[in-house]
Amino acid sequence: MVSPLNIMVVEDHDALRDVTVEALSQRGHNVRGVDCAEALPDEPGLFPIDLLVIDLNLPGEDGMSLAARIRAAQPDIGIIMVTARNQVRDRMAGYDSGADIYLTKPTSAEELIAAVRALTRRIKPGEPADSAFTVSLSALTLQGPQGKVGLSGHEAAMLVAFVRAKDQQMESWQLIAVTAKEVCEASKKALEVQIVRLRKKLQQCGAEDTTIKAIRGQGYRLCVKVGLSAD
Repeated sequence: MVSPLNIMVVEDHDALRDVTVEALSQRGHNVRGVDCAEALPDEPGLFPIDLLVIDLNLPGEDGMSLAARIRAAQPDIGIIMVTARNQVRDRMAGYDSGADIYLTKPTSAEELIAAVRALTRRIKPGEPADSAFTVSLSALTLQGPQGKVGLSGHEAAMLVAFVRAKDQQMESWQLIAVTAKEVCEASKKALEVQIVRLRKKLQQCGAEDTTIKAIRGQGYRLCVKVGLSAD
């Protein structure tokens, strides 16, 4: 059975946003809607996003910019663009900005659901049954062979990002971006502190060997298998 996705719909048209959220929710996904990029959650760990459904003509930061920014920080996230822009050059720009699927309005609920289904196998959360450690996305906890510990929103967001990244490896700036912070020296030092805390929590839960390895000049790699649970 395919796990439900956490989906964020970014659409400034209220009625269309509500219809989209309802249609995807009825398929068992956890769906939220916001009217602009600036309204995305500041605490990503509280709602780690698997897939974004983005309108391009947004107030403030536009959909192309948002998609490019999120794709750079979270390479494995799903992005579906839904827009009235239907020229070939618009589609090309959308895919260049990071879209997995580009749909033109008017888009039926059935077409959008099919697009989400096409992406689900790639971006579904990992199955905790095969993992020594499990992150509960609702309770913000880490469960391991020797017990359970609480996680902050940022810690949960980083673990989610590690799990979904290729080879469970992330560059430092990507981890900083995942926690919704500006990349600067202070953020890099704060990231080091967060990594130390995550290592300790993994050890508290039963990890014996290296848990998160520093990759010199690049970032970090998660060295234990962690599953994600929506419970």
